[in-house]
Amino acid sequence: MIRVLLADDEELIRAALAALLDLEEDLTVVAQAADGSAAVTAALAHRPDVAVVDLSMPGPDGFQVAAELTRVLPTCAVVILTGQGRPAHLARALAAGARGFLPKGAPGGALADVIRRVHSGDRYVDPALAADALTIPPCPLTPRELDTLRLAEDGAPVALIARRAHLSSGTVRNYLAAAVQKLGATSRAEAARTARDNGWL
Repeated sequence: MIRVLLADDEELIRAALAALLDLEEDLTVVAQAADGSAAVTAALAHRPDVAVVDLSMPGPDGFQVAAELTRVLPTCAVVILTGQGRPAHLARALAAGARGFLPKGAPGGALADVIRRVHSGDRYVDPALAADALTIPPCPLTPRELDTLRLAEDGAPVALIARRAHLSSGTVRNYLAAAVQKLGATSRAEAARTARDNGWL
């Protein structure tokens, strides 16, 4: 029996996935979580074979949960299930340790098949997304520029971003200006949108 953890902040989706997977004779849902922190806690408590994790959740996101579970519970294979599947997200998920990446629009039986594959040691990536990932340009921003842009996404003032990032205000302005220029944007809000749309944030 393959033991599965489901982590998604939308209760309706989580309950529907649990009901769907419980119909499979070789799968059992042993835990559910509504946010990233709860997902890691539940995984450590229940030791699932596979964790199915939504990409966008409160607290640590799916990338961070995948990285943490890979570190603290390497026997648990992580599958990212997302409604925001973009090519750059795929690369980040795999780099974080995810063994599967599936869009929420996939056919109903696909998730059970992906769970079985990753449990047996294979990887699974949605073929259309994998093909798109081969054609995307690499992110032109440095990790520091990305971090600063991420902190600026909600419109926070430079002084607050500087405190959060442990940087000087001048350095934050330089990073934000570089991000805006490299992305051909007219404002930091537009730069953040562009980076988000490309899956870099």
